[in-house]
Amino acid sequence: MAPPEKEVDIQGAAHHGDDNLKCDLAEETVPRPESIANMSDAEIQAMETSMVRKMDMVIMPIMGILYILNYVDRSALAATKVYGIMEDLNMTNTDFATAISILFAGYIPFQIPSNLVMTKIPRPGLYICSAAAVWGAVSACTAAVKSYEGLLVVRVFLGITEAVFFPGVIYFLSAWYTKSELGKRLAALFMFQMLGSAFGGFVAAACLTLDGRYGIAGWRWLFIVEGVVTVGCGLLFALIMPEYPHNARLLKPVERDYAVWRLEREAGAGEAHEDVTTWGGFKQAMLDPKIWTLVWCMGMGQAMGSIVNFFPSIVQTLGYNKINTMLLTAPPYVLAAITFYAISYISDRKNWMYGIIVSCLAVALLAYAIALGTIQTGPRYFAMMLMPSACSGPQIMLYKTLNLHMARPYPKRAAGVAMLNAIGGLSNVWSSYLYYDPPHYYAAFGCLLGCTISFIITITGYLVWVRRTNKLLSGTPEQQRKAMKSGVTQQQVDLGWRYIGY
Repeated sequence: MAPPEKEVDIQGAAHHGDDNLKCDLAEETVPRPESIANMSDAEIQAMETSMVRKMDMVIMPIMGILYILNYVDRSALAATKVYGIMEDLNMTNTDFATAISILFAGYIPFQIPSNLVMTKIPRPGLYICSAAAVWGAVSACTAAVKSYEGLLVVRVFLGITEAVFFPGVIYFLSAWYTKSELGKRLAALFMFQMLGSAFGGFVAAACLTLDGRYGIAGWRWLFIVEGVVTVGCGLLFALIMPEYPHNARLLKPVERDYAVWRLEREAGAGEAHEDVTTWGGFKQAMLDPKIWTLVWCMGMGQAMGSIVNFFPSIVQTLGYNKINTMLLTAPPYVLAAITFYAISYISDRKNWMYGIIVSCLAVALLAYAIALGTIQTGPRYFAMMLMPSACSGPQIMLYKTLNLHMARPYPKRAAGVAMLNAIGGLSNVWSSYLYYDPPHYYAAFGCLLGCTISFIITITGYLVWVRRTNKLLSGTPEQQRKAMKSGVTQQQVDLGWRYIGY
């Protein structure tokens, strides 16, 4: 139990922003490694700047490029509806919705096991990049399907192979970056996603020009080109992707020590020193109501984001030809990438998450209301310009929330991230059947409007809960013990740790 005088100090640090005091408490609880014990603050700052720059130069481009390819491969099917896959495989609109949603039959169940495995393997970077090469090969196989049933089989296997990537990357980044750095890196990942969606439209338009070349339809060329590029990048990146900070060849030995220490002084023992079992962390995640609250919010956010799978079809209802339809899908994603940079900068600088989430959801309410109320080209396209930013911005903040609020033990964090993406991703299955009755799409836009309202109500309830818990953490030893029942460790109490951003 922390002595009374320390509790007063922690409370003062929490309420008055005494950063120096909190740093002293952190160093008392998690002492500096010997390799940096005698370094001055200026020397440590210079080393940290150089180290983070090195991390960014290697990790972020690799993750970003793979995420572009991940999203392009997954969303390619949405573009092929405009190209003629419906006619070639004798598919109805319901068949197409099933082909979209069945990917998640493989994608959802394999994410949690994959992340739990990742906490126990010494080379997670190799694991992620190798998975990219495999899903690229599976995606290229889509070009060979001759029937609707064959398409469904390939889509299930694509979901299984892609299950490694996204939750794995979110967990991987949280094992490298601090709370003041993580938001911008998560936003960068989503920016790459938006660029992938925009780039996918240009690639699709380019592949359309190959229609008939060597007797191969344009939509088949799309899967061939994207799949081959993904395989090549996955194999190349597997050779250079770093591992966890404590064993990364990317860093010098002193940088490894500092990289581990700076994370552990924020939230306690991490990947290098944690002794909680994988199964124990999974059980803690499953029994934590905070994680299930965020999972529900992610489900609402994923439902809102399901519109991306049908963007080309909706744009086509505005009366444009095939190539212009694909090109017009790009600007909303470019705007979203710019928006993500802005919100991540504000979030990391001000430690805000709730305010950003609610602001994005307010924009979503406007966008879905306009889309529900009119099919005129100008207002409808204006609403569509807002949708990618409004639906994906809150998801960035949810991932950041989980990684900071459920930081320790790390197997729990890994399981929580996978639950957020996998169980929350179930919304992609049922929401795929909402996009009928063009050009109005009343069912789709009406349901997404309801999901937005549910998201706002639920995340506001989460806000009330974490503020109440923060008061307990600033209170008496008995109140602190009550707060610890919700998943806060004694080490985090000693560090003056709080649920930030809400």
